[in-house]
Amino acid sequence: MSAARFDLLVRDGIAVTPAGIAAADIGITGGRIAGIGNLARAEATETIDARGLHVLPGLIDTQVHFREPGSEHKEDLATGTRGAVLGGITAVFEMPNTKPSTLTAADLDDKFARAAGRAWCDHAFFIGAAAENAAKLGTLERRPGCCGVKVFMGSSTGGLLVEDDQTLAQVFAHGTRRVAIHAEDEPRLRQRKALAEAEKHPRAHPVWRDEETALAATRRLLALARKAGRRVHVLHITTEEEMALLAEHRDIATVEVTPQHLTLSAPECYERLGTLAQMNPPIRAERHRAGLWRALASGVVDVIGSDHAPHTRAEKAKPYPASPSGMPGVQTTLPLMLDHVNAGRLTLERLVDLLAHGPQRIYQIAAKGRLMLGYDGDLTIVDLKAKRTIEEKWIASKSGWSPFTGMNVTGWPVATVIRGQVVMREDEVLGAPVGKPVRFAECL
Repeated sequence: MSAARFDLLVRDGIAVTPAGIAAADIGITGGRIAGIGNLARAEATETIDARGLHVLPGLIDTQVHFREPGSEHKEDLATGTRGAVLGGITAVFEMPNTKPSTLTAADLDDKFARAAGRAWCDHAFFIGAAAENAAKLGTLERRPGCCGVKVFMGSSTGGLLVEDDQTLAQVFAHGTRRVAIHAEDEPRLRQRKALAEAEKHPRAHPVWRDEETALAATRRLLALARKAGRRVHVLHITTEEEMALLAEHRDIATVEVTPQHLTLSAPECYERLGTLAQMNPPIRAERHRAGLWRALASGVVDVIGSDHAPHTRAEKAKPYPASPSGMPGVQTTLPLMLDHVNAGRLTLERLVDLLAHGPQRIYQIAAKGRLMLGYDGDLTIVDLKAKRTIEEKWIASKSGWSPFTGMNVTGWPVATVIRGQVVMREDEVLGAPVGKPVRFAECL
């Protein structure tokens, strides 16, 4: 009997599979996982020695802003996805608040055309919700490569905004896929903006965009979603009160947190980083950070997304609150979370659930997010013991900075594999961009 032959064989790694963590070889043929287990007798065109390393399913970042079209001076699809694969991310979901906003089939087609031959990782695009396209969302959300509908209840970067209950109800009434939502109450934001203008320092950011601004919007959207019978995915939750509320609505609501909100806390981050710590919703006090970790430990949190939202240093240097909100993050998510694993704040299995299994489950991604036979050959290979410092020279984003510059971490991505092709190894991007649109089971 002849030995099995694979296109790529990852030998002697410690694999994180749905069945648990165990030593295993992984063979990939034709872009799909074709063997898991003891493949000592197998042959391969290419081999990776993974001794001492952990092999994770390819990790998925379900919230990035790559700024193309319209703001390519701060990021584009090529540089954003390059940062993703350097950070061990194999697929990204990109947000619709570009210029123009992604509101039509033509807008989606334009983004896929721009990504073709330039995106280093696989990708999907959200369609933005607005009054003008609400009735068409049921058709738009099912276009190939569309990951679903995104709603901005509070103003952030860009002009997309659905602030009133009537329009939000119209959005929920058209379509069936899960709706991703930025939940901040726009009327309250307008009422309180003078607080930020008076303080003139980003330490006022969580005062302006306070806890009630977030909680009021989350209450409203849950009531409307339940009335409509529509599933929702509530993004970048920042308060312990919201987590308690969302725990009561698990039948219709799933939950995202960001590495920033799990790692930074106010007021220290604003005193140290100034506007570089400014994002929406804001970094809050330590009691909220602790509340997010409790929610993560208890299973309320389903997904970690980076909310990668870069701006140039010059833009960030504008006096607060004229300075824009957002920070780069797609490249640093995995190093930060591996450091939290090493600190004992979560297990490696839970990290994989949050960055692979959870995204696959919530968005019904076809054949990604798990180390299983027949799934795409996407792998994120990490060294849990590697001690590194996050340096700006490593950051691929056009923004050129990170709020975590100088931070020492334990745990680092050493290789990124997409459909059996090694696209990053030892901090070096390899070959040419191979990214393709993500497929979704709900749209097949």
